Amino acid sequence: MLEFPEWLQLPLGDWIDAIMDWVLVNWGVFFDVIGDVLRQALLSIEKFLLWLPWVVVVIVVGIIAWRVTRNRAAGVVMPAFLIIIGSFGGASGTSYWDLTMMTLSIIIAAVIISLIIGIPTGILMASSKRFESIIRPVLDAMQTMPSFVYLIPALMLFSLGRVPALFATIIYAVPPVIRLTNVGIRQVAKEVIEAAQAFGSSKRQILFDIQIPLAIPSIMVGINQTTMMALSMVVIASMIGARGLGLEVLLAIQRIEIGRGFEAGLSIVLLAIIIDRITNALAARLQYENKN
Repeated sequence: MLEFPEWLQLPLGDWIDAIMDWVLVNWGVFFDVIGDVLRQALLSIEKFLLWLPWVVVVIVVGIIAWRVTRNRAAGVVMPAFLIIIGSFGGASGTSYWDLTMMTLSIIIAAVIISLIIGIPTGILMASSKRFESIIRPVLDAMQTMPSFVYLIPALMLFSLGRVPALFATIIYAVPPVIRLTNVGIRQVAKEVIEAAQAFGSSKRQILFDIQIPLAIPSIMVGINQTTMMALSMVVIASMIGARGLGLEVLLAIQRIEIGRGFEAGLSIVLLAIIIDRITNALAARLQYENKN
């Protein structure tokens, strides 16, 4: 009576293993092709960012921060953060500027793919209650499941390297943009939609000319959250082959190098501040323009 009965035990792990084995046998070539495409895309973004002179990147970030936030201080502070990141690396002898560009390449690729998947999914959720009832539990599971779990299927499908790190990052980061796209479209006033219908607008016109433009502030918040969640996967993704600042943190932990870990951790924090302030300011600006 004190032990859990064996006849109630569910061999879920064995079922999942069997499914993954079947997927690898029957769809292995498909995932190899997907992996090659994603790898080439990542390498292209990384090479481009590393090719850009650091001065150009600093100036562009300063201009964007100033124009988006409408604050001259932000136009000075954000580039200063990048310069601080680039000045690190003495503890390991590695250029933190290059590591930051490598990290940015994964974040940019993950956010782009997340938006390609997330925005259409959020639109479908907003247009169908049945589809929403199916997707919502999936999103709940994706957001509550420990992020380390995502590394297992990523490793099985794509082996070690940048691609499984990108795959795991996308799974972790895509739910916010899906949810907030859905919420933004659903919050569009019914009176506005009814007025458009009264003037003979089609569903496509209502979606692209009314609902999506009015939902852009909410979508921008979703993009901000997706970007920040992608950045939060940097250290975890480094465990399966992602290079960049996350790998520096991981190496510092393994070798107990406090200075190296502090530099890498502070670099991630500064990068997160830059991305968060710019995307938040852009969302607030779009919301203000929509209201006026």
